[in-house]
Amino acid sequence: MARTPTTTPAVPNPSHEDEVLIREIDEAVREDALFQFMRDHGLKVLAVISLGVAGLGGYLVWDHYAEQKLEQQSETLIAALDAAAERDYKGASDKVAPLLADSNSDGARAAARFMQAAAAIEQGDTAKASGLYRAIAGDESAPAVLRDLARIRDVSLNYDRMKPADVIAQLSALATPGNPYFGSAGELVAMAQIENGNRSAAGKIFAGIAKDESQPETLRSRARQMAGLMGVDAVVDVKKLLKDEGVTSEADGAAATGTAAAQ
Repeated sequence: MARTPTTTPAVPNPSHEDEVLIREIDEAVREDALFQFMRDHGLKVLAVISLGVAGLGGYLVWDHYAEQKLEQQSETLIAALDAAAERDYKGASDKVAPLLADSNSDGARAAARFMQAAAAIEQGDTAKASGLYRAIAGDESAPAVLRDLARIRDVSLNYDRMKPADVIAQLSALATPGNPYFGSAGELVAMAQIENGNRSAAGKIFAGIAKDESQPETLRSRARQMAGLMGVDAVVDVKKLLKDEGVTSEADGAAATGTAAAQ
């Protein structure tokens, strides 16, 4: 029986002419494949590219138009604010009137209504201001944060004419810790709870506001006093509170006196 060869026979290296021929054949195959693909799918590829270019062009035109529109809206609001600063409230209200059109952004329409409501209040027309606030609060297309603010402004404007139960019903969802309007809404709800005879609920809300370090210090101080009147402790750190209020405790005073005597 013949033995199996233990070595691989040598393969001769292709000549230079063979390498050139192989490259030419490879390039011809690639070109033929490309031409075949373009014959079969060229129109589809061209259509996709055309749609992409048209879409990009349309977006750039829209983006440019939208940017110009926003700039115009901003300029209109600034002009209205300038008029209000000069106490020309009617002029301020008239300047933002064009922003109420449906073609403007949702935020611009809400801002225009806020401006007109503020002008109406300055002119003594609280009924008009209340109607504008309610229009914002009921506009589902307006940003939620602005709708909530409008609801608080409307309740604050009409608080004296509202039943405590109605105040609580409208703002209780906003009078919770963590809500951006916890301080403003909570204070109104707490006062309504007092008028409703529920001092315990009012005290808890005031205490929550007093302990919330994100609230303005004036509001926290007022809430702390109201919580105390309701019998609820709203002080977390007594020493820190005394320091913030500029009050020196008796122990600190005694220590300071002793140090002075020793010197």
